[in-house]
Amino acid sequence: QVQVAESGGGLVQAGGSLRLSCAASGRTFSSYTMGWFRRAPGKEREFVSAISWSGGSTYYADSVKGRFTISRDNANAKNAVYLQMNSLRPEDTAFYYCAVQMMGGVRVLEGYDDWGQGTQVTVSS
Repeated sequence: QVQVAESGGGLVQAGGSLRLSCAASGRTFSSYTMGWFRRAPGKEREFVSAISWSGGSTYYADSVKGRFTISRDNANAKNAVYLQMNSLRPEDTAFYYCAVQMMGGVRVLEGYDDWGQGTQVTVSS
């Protein structure tokens, strides 16, 4: 099992930036694709971004492509995944979660496990 903990959320004005972090511990973190999902009020959890175990492949939802950048640090025992969010919009307001991909497509919610508690991002207009 991998334990993950998200941080970095907060309140920001539209057009601003935030950097989310996901700290991981437990089984071999560097072996897994990691993903970010979000859940807005009244909506289901949706895919935001994912990064392969090596960091060589990245994936984005169309709604965040060009504004968000995912990265990871497997070295120096940091075991972390980051989500740099620029040009934030009010519709980006949501709880953001990271998780470990266990199976299936990288955009498929059901293929992820070891979810964190999430971090709140609020973008004001």
